[in-house]
Amino acid sequence: MDILFLIDRVELKYFEFNNLVTNFWIIRELVRKNCSVFITTIDKLGIENERAYAHCYSVFEKLGNILYEHHSQKREIEDFELVMFRNDPPVDLDYINATYIFDFVDRSKTKILNEPRAIRGFNEKLHAMLFPELMPEHIVTASKNDIMDFLNLHNEIVLKPLNRCFGAGVMTLKKGDKNTAVIINSMTNNGTTMVMVQEYLDKAKYGDKRVLFLGDSVLDYCVQKLPSNDDFKFNEHCDSNIIKAVLSNEEKEKFMPVAQKLNSIGLPMAGLDVIDGKIIEINITSPCYFIKEINNYFNIELEKTVTDFILSQVNHKILNNIF
Repeated sequence: MDILFLIDRVELKYFEFNNLVTNFWIIRELVRKNCSVFITTIDKLGIENERAYAHCYSVFEKLGNILYEHHSQKREIEDFELVMFRNDPPVDLDYINATYIFDFVDRSKTKILNEPRAIRGFNEKLHAMLFPELMPEHIVTASKNDIMDFLNLHNEIVLKPLNRCFGAGVMTLKKGDKNTAVIINSMTNNGTTMVMVQEYLDKAKYGDKRVLFLGDSVLDYCVQKLPSNDDFKFNEHCDSNIIKAVLSNEEKEKFMPVAQKLNSIGLPMAGLDVIDGKIIEINITSPCYFIKEINNYFNIELEKTVTDFILSQVNHKILNNIF
């Protein structure tokens, strides 16, 4: 099976030997299953004669690591049975344009995970509001007055840009802070850019839990991401900031409808960021499965579970085409 991974440009730069990222584990396992894996980035996509193509690099394993041939190949995307669409935010114009490229790919020939059209139509911060009963109190606005009213109501709030990742640009604000006006104006570009505003949850000081989905299923394994030493949130992927966490049966049952909803709209691979049982964000662009950490904490090989699921999606497509 020929498989194409669309990865982030920064990840390509540090691709080899990088077992902190989810793609390392998935790609290596797929190579071990005798799949032909290639990698590309959004700037290497294009359309010629109404056919989508990618300049891509062949991946191989050596001594337990994955490396790639630095001589690129130009291939039509429909040559691949599977594309893993896993570019990181920000979801800017370049990102959106990349999703348009895949509008020219025949889905009967090529399975794409996650579906670019679904990614394009889903904002990781804003669309958490599809499940308002599972979120902390929140608003989305560019209005300084609305944010001030929300701050006065809750005393401490969190402000988030709508299209960034890994905690970039996220700030807390307490009632009475002398920099209140500056922070709000900076976050909203003087009232012109909408942000997600959430009630600050006191248990945020203990970090947030990553709850993982595959299709309709909520995985049993999860980690707790601890705040960095100089920040109120997790923003540094290192061993000391990631600890083992437990997912209760109650939590699994509560989040199952979220997995089912996302899967139904073409987003079978997702991760929730959860504090005190409340969803603060839904990761669907390139969700990190923390495979290295989960394998160590739970003595499993999570990459096998993930790749088996991925390949099952392709086989399901093939069977549907036959029958």
